[in-house]
Amino acid sequence: MTPDQYCQDKAAQSGSSFYYSFLFLPPERRRAITALYALCRELDDTVDEASDASVARIKLAWWRSELGRLFEGRPEHPVTQALAPHVAPFGVTPQRLEAIVDGMEMDLDQSRYLDFAALRTYCRRVAGVVGELSAGIFGYSDPATLAYADRLGLALQLTNIIRDVGDDARKGRIYLPIEDLQRFGVKAADILNGRYSDDFAALMRFQCERARAAYAEAFAALPPQDRRAQRPGLMMAAIYRALLDEIEQSGYQVLHQRISLTPLRKLWLAWKTYVTGGRAALAG
Repeated sequence: MTPDQYCQDKAAQSGSSFYYSFLFLPPERRRAITALYALCRELDDTVDEASDASVARIKLAWWRSELGRLFEGRPEHPVTQALAPHVAPFGVTPQRLEAIVDGMEMDLDQSRYLDFAALRTYCRRVAGVVGELSAGIFGYSDPATLAYADRLGLALQLTNIIRDVGDDARKGRIYLPIEDLQRFGVKAADILNGRYSDDFAALMRFQCERARAAYAEAFAALPPQDRRAQRPGLMMAAIYRALLDEIEQSGYQVLHQRISLTPLRKLWLAWKTYVTGGRAALAG
């Protein structure tokens, strides 16, 4: 199996919505974004699949060393070997990749966030930076597109957090800020024990509104001349905003289940965004 095949399998097996946005890219850019996505999956799995935090820290330390080897031209892992040819052409920097590892390490250091500012730091590292790297792979002419990519990363990560409240609670994690729980009168124990209430619904309505505002800010920051190049990100936005619709229509029933879209619907949304040059996603 070649490094590119390894990354392709990693992306396909994840079942992620991101996979659908890769399908419409030219081959070189598709290989680059698939390698970046596979790297993020490897890092995420290092934290999520480790039963011992100390083991996860050792593995993340290995990945930090591997990133050093990547930029020295001697990567060892299939993922970094696949990413290596794309580092220079698409402006992949060690600082941004290190920031992603920093974000993953935050999951080992804390399972709660006091306020949105603290959560925003986490989202910046695990999603905003990834958004900027992705924007470089997709292609842009205006540096302002990086601001769009960071804000879109925030919006997508907030949507992930909303969708995964129950899954995260079963791992002992609550990403919803403590200040928000207090504001709406929801106890951490209610989330950890899967208890629904009107207060929980109000809390989740607020989280969805915050996510939608982040999408709106991202779209407003996207320079028109880069809209077509950035269609893969807009495909993700279309899919994730439809996911927010489903969550809202369910009455925010996210504690006992993981709400998702069918593969066919994801493909349809991605295709619709592609053929309209991103206008369908922006129109929402």
